Amino acid sequence: MTESCPGGAEGVAGGKSRFDDIYDRPDPRAYFRRLAPLEYEIPHHAQPIFRQVAADRAALADGHRGRPAMLDVCCSYGINAALVNHDVTLAEMYERYTAPGRRTMPTAELAAQDKEFYAERRRPDAVPVFGLDVAAPAVRYACEVGLLDAGFTDDLEQGPPGAGLSGALAEVGLITLTGGGSYVTARTFTALLGGVRRPVWVSAFVLRTVSYHPIVRALAAHGLSTTVDVTRTYPQRLFTDEREQRYAIEAVRALGGDPAGCEEDGRFHSLHYESRPDTG
Repeated sequence: MTESCPGGAEGVAGGKSRFDDIYDRPDPRAYFRRLAPLEYEIPHHAQPIFRQVAADRAALADGHRGRPAMLDVCCSYGINAALVNHDVTLAEMYERYTAPGRRTMPTAELAAQDKEFYAERRRPDAVPVFGLDVAAPAVRYACEVGLLDAGFTDDLEQGPPGAGLSGALAEVGLITLTGGGSYVTARTFTALLGGVRRPVWVSAFVLRTVSYHPIVRALAAHGLSTTVDVTRTYPQRLFTDEREQRYAIEAVRALGGDPAGCEEDGRFHSLHYESRPDTG
């Protein structure tokens, strides 16, 4: 759950505001403080879907030993991992990290509390989760508190996976994405799928301002068929200002969508795409 791929200073990407600076902090407090007023909510909508998809993928016999891992692309501080594997809600995470009592707490103390907090709430059906994000401090924190089983900072828009990620890809059976569709392209997915060894499913929430078709074509080239329910959208967050809203409305219309009731009402909206091996 992130908008941090790739890294850089806060600014505008194609008319969309960016918040890259909040991913370069040693812990997630700035992330939640910044996004709380914008009501960033897509991980909440993804939580039950990712849990179900992860369970379904784990139940699939694929001839490999061990449970298939979930790889969360643009994972930031491990929010999706927290929501999939722990009895916690996004609202509780906002409350936790914006609480006045934790505002001045040293990162080391927060991390120690978080490690205990999530361990106590670990679900019995938890799946291994790897994280991929160019924001090293965010990935480091998610690993330190036990949300990620492994984290990687490879920039696959610029080059191939390193040795660590390449080794981890052999265990991956599910790739997830929320929010990063504005920043990662087919290059990232081509690099990932070129290194997997197990049958891989992809579950992605992508803003309606972005065309997912190049990634769909890349997935198809690796034998994956993609479906999307265009009758249902998922609110992502409020717009930062009127400029961003104008950009979103124009971008949705340019892609053949209708912003009425969605972007025109003041929020980014996403579509949910599911990609699985083509059995036809």
